[in-house]
Amino acid sequence: MSVISVSRRSALAISAAAGASSLFPATSRAAAEDNAIRPFRINVPEESLVDLRRRLATTRWLGRETVSDQSQGVQLATMQKLVQYWQTDYDWRKVEARLNALPQFVTEIDELDIQFAHIRSRHANALPLIMTHGWPGSIIELLKVIGPLTDPTAHGGRAEDAFHLVLPSLPGYGFSGKPESTGWGFPRIARAWAVLMERLGYQRYVSQGGDHGSVVSDVMARQAPPGLLGIHVTMPATVPKDVAKALNDGDPAPSGLSGAEKAAFAQLDAFYKKGCGYAAMMVTRPQTLGYGLADSPAGQAAWMYDKFAAWTQSGGEPQRVLTLDDMLDDISLYWLTDSATSAAQLYWENNANNFNAVDISLPAAITVFPGEIYRTPRSWAERSYHKLIYWHEAEKGGHFAAWEQPQIFATEIRAAFRSLR
Repeated sequence: MSVISVSRRSALAISAAAGASSLFPATSRAAAEDNAIRPFRINVPEESLVDLRRRLATTRWLGRETVSDQSQGVQLATMQKLVQYWQTDYDWRKVEARLNALPQFVTEIDELDIQFAHIRSRHANALPLIMTHGWPGSIIELLKVIGPLTDPTAHGGRAEDAFHLVLPSLPGYGFSGKPESTGWGFPRIARAWAVLMERLGYQRYVSQGGDHGSVVSDVMARQAPPGLLGIHVTMPATVPKDVAKALNDGDPAPSGLSGAEKAAFAQLDAFYKKGCGYAAMMVTRPQTLGYGLADSPAGQAAWMYDKFAAWTQSGGEPQRVLTLDDMLDDISLYWLTDSATSAAQLYWENNANNFNAVDISLPAAITVFPGEIYRTPRSWAERSYHKLIYWHEAEKGGHFAAWEQPQIFATEIRAAFRSLR
């Protein structure tokens, strides 16, 4: 069993003793890999929810910010409202039931349990699609697009645009196992996803992702496993070397940039100067950070809400595009699985700039959402993705596009992969 905080250990033990599915899959078994695909069901012990509410009720609040905006971080009044709702009105059991209504499974790959949902379309000739979430996300950010992608005729689409969906939780995230040693970076994850698709019997498939999911898809494209037809990303890695150097050194933009390239440079410059402190902390000190996040649900909520506010197309008010329940479903998943630290460790494993240009020859599709961290210009994209089969700039949506604008996102995915069917 993965290491968990003392306060949650006894409740989990009670659940296991009662014969319920373990909240945390075991991270390793015998040396010989078990290829079985095992049914999985979530059953969070009531004691864990009681403990959560107790901790929320005893939150030690800090002083009010000394500015009138969000430049110092999440404002006190905002957090107090969120925590109050989480403590008294939020119901985890609703999203638990929603997840349990999906066909969920666990399988061991490279001595680590990978939990995933596998939703097959009722339509003939549906295209298998593996979709990967990011941070601070989870498969919860993909739930709204399951219907439109697997059953397009019920959501304004065509039967020939249907997908079979495979939605894995990244190692250290959600109900997947927590790595107990180093080495679970993106190349290993990409290889594991190829094993998963092969194990499910898919000989032809595509990959999609945003945030970490974009990185996984990019790496899969470079590895080019048999059966992978192409990828779609919403956070493409396109920044040219001269632009990356200028950003890293704090220099002005290189000369000769187009208007769209200058705008992208300005967005990245602002992000590097004021928006990426969270990543520096997780890249360098995930364990230190984890002591606070694993012990304080309010602290973990603030850490994640800060990015919901910054990365949604909402003007800093994520409730405009996500409900409180949407956000607390995701925050609660991190808390109840005690995965704040293990999720942050993926940043430590990666320790790379995921915006810098890649060199990919596999067919690739890109959708640029206006609220993304930076809006990549097509000129940069064409230098990095040499077989660009689809490009579109959506009218709405941010970093969490599938969560914020599920109908637009689903339309994009249908169009992106149409030529690969």
